[in-house]
Amino acid sequence: MRVESFSDRLLAWYDRAARVLPWRIAPGSDIVPDPYRIWLAEVMLQQTTVAAVAGYFQRFTARWPTVADLAAADDADVMAAWAGLGYYARARNLLACARAVVRDHSGRFPDNETALRALPGIGDYTAASVAAIAFGRPAVVIDANIERVMARHRLIETPLPLAKREIRAALVPLVPQDRPGDFAQALMDLGATICTPRSPACAICPLMADCRARGRPDVERLPVKPPKKAKPHRHGLAHWIERDARVWLVRRPDKGMLGGMRALPGGDWTDARPTESGIAQVDHGFTHFDLTLTLVRRESADAAAEGLWWPISDLDAAGLPTLYRKLVDKMLERDA
Repeated sequence: MRVESFSDRLLAWYDRAARVLPWRIAPGSDIVPDPYRIWLAEVMLQQTTVAAVAGYFQRFTARWPTVADLAAADDADVMAAWAGLGYYARARNLLACARAVVRDHSGRFPDNETALRALPGIGDYTAASVAAIAFGRPAVVIDANIERVMARHRLIETPLPLAKREIRAALVPLVPQDRPGDFAQALMDLGATICTPRSPACAICPLMADCRARGRPDVERLPVKPPKKAKPHRHGLAHWIERDARVWLVRRPDKGMLGGMRALPGGDWTDARPTESGIAQVDHGFTHFDLTLTLVRRESADAAAEGLWWPISDLDAAGLPTLYRKLVDKMLERDA
């Protein structure tokens, strides 16, 4: 009697339990995957949860249904539509990539990892995902969920990021030539719903029979993370400049934090605490540092600075990044 392989068991489970997601083609469907939708979803999902991405994905694809539509979009409109998803360099790369696909590839995404990696903003993970899911290439796709599944299944105790090499080596021979996209998505779903960071549901896992970490009291420790480094704390000022029920907004420089986004004007973020007392304050965490931003009232805008007067009643449409949106909300609550 033939023993089912790792991929057989995984795909059989996926056929029964695949998550329904706006960008996903259900297993067994005759619908041909759209590389644009898969690429867009994968970029949005980087360091962001499925729950946070779903609404953004649906709004983006309703407004820009093809890569050509996105390539022709105004930068400010795309940045505003992205507001709240964080990691804003992704939005700038999104536009650069869409324009490169239209300019250099006649509006069609390349169908292999090497050519995909040559596009702006596409790294190893996104290239492998698009190649596997959109084009059926047997690419090795590894995200955080897949790292966790494989580190536990193979009992890989090397700390990340060094463990990535062992995880890849363990996964390479398992990727099937048939259904590699479903295989990658199945591993993602398994990590998201069963092999979870806390309290994994090992008893119903399709891979439990030969999982080397099953039953271990320290299974939640895997994959082993490196010690966290203390993040520096920075401080900054933002200016509230109001005139005729409008507030002065500027566009941040294209390069740097929150590049290209509309924001309240203000100075640099530094290690020094501001000497001015503010009318509102928020704390916000970035990847490499934490920030305390203090809002102060100013009477007039810098005449040399580029900006615009935005109706206070319509600030929801300004596409402010989360940091500034939190400050604005505090200001409006204060004046209510």
